[in-house]
Amino acid sequence: MGHRPTIYDVAREAGVAASTVSRAYARPGRVNNDTARRVFAAAARLGYRSDRLDGQRPDGRALSEAIALVIADVTNPFYGEIIKGAYEAAREAGYQLVLSHTNESPEEERRTIEHELDHVDGIVIASSRMTDSALRMVAKQRAVVLLNRILPEASCVVSDNQRGIRRAAEHLGALGHERITYVAGPENSWSDGMRWRALREAAAELELEVRRLGPHEPTVLAGLAAARRVAQIDATAVLAYNDALAIGVLKGLRKLGVAVPEEISVVGFDNIIFDELVEPALTTVAAPLYRMGLTGVQHCIALARGAQPSSAPLVLPVRLVVRQSTAHRRSRGASPVPSPRAPRTTG
Repeated sequence: MGHRPTIYDVAREAGVAASTVSRAYARPGRVNNDTARRVFAAAARLGYRSDRLDGQRPDGRALSEAIALVIADVTNPFYGEIIKGAYEAAREAGYQLVLSHTNESPEEERRTIEHELDHVDGIVIASSRMTDSALRMVAKQRAVVLLNRILPEASCVVSDNQRGIRRAAEHLGALGHERITYVAGPENSWSDGMRWRALREAAAELELEVRRLGPHEPTVLAGLAAARRVAQIDATAVLAYNDALAIGVLKGLRKLGVAVPEEISVVGFDNIIFDELVEPALTTVAAPLYRMGLTGVQHCIALARGAQPSSAPLVLPVRLVVRQSTAHRRSRGASPVPSPRAPRTTG
């Protein structure tokens, strides 16, 4: 091709409209994943570069073609699909992904980000533990996308916490549970605050009682420790901040001789790979973690190339996956009614 390829060339190659090509780079979360992949593949074949800055960042410095992904805990299986999606988005765009983990520490998170600022074009921060003011300072220096956190000054990608918690509460209420015990996550977790607020709102509408235990680290070990307290307060239904905590509670209750779901139903949040491996399999709210990582990095690359940040967070849909860890509340002397053997999902 004798001239520098344009979005019209890419559009013809990909079989889409030019506006779709533009949107795929400027607002990637608004384009179907398959279409976006086709656009980026066509651009790569033609040698098209979308940045209007001829290889420069908005601050005038050369693009390094690297994006940092900062996560709170690399050992937490919650981040596995996020990392996979992030790597895929970076690979398709010809970028390197620099992965860092901060051990759930806001201080370590800040040090890590400050170290990466001069080496990357943008930063995707998953489940940040830093304060809003600290995140604003980072957003002023580099393209930033937040996952599982909303901040007006940054582009944000979140799961629909309110809908997911509402579906979980409705499920437990339909099974006859009148009180839900929420096993909370980290004190400085934005998602934990949103989920607790959503549960209180849902409980008020559904005429259910709620109780909060915590805060806890988002780990199986923390859930094991929380199980004793759950048993002591005569709970019949538990909704945990995440699946790791839920799995810990489930295993802890069984060690204490408390039957799940016959005596206590347990629900998690995220739908990690281990949910179907535990016994009984865990009922949970499934979040689109792969898509979150993919979209977050696509957004970040677009911002680094000069796109304007979105004025509203991108809220990804969730669904309730019903497995064997929930059952009808058992009346005294009555036989338990187990959940269906096969998983079910609801929107």
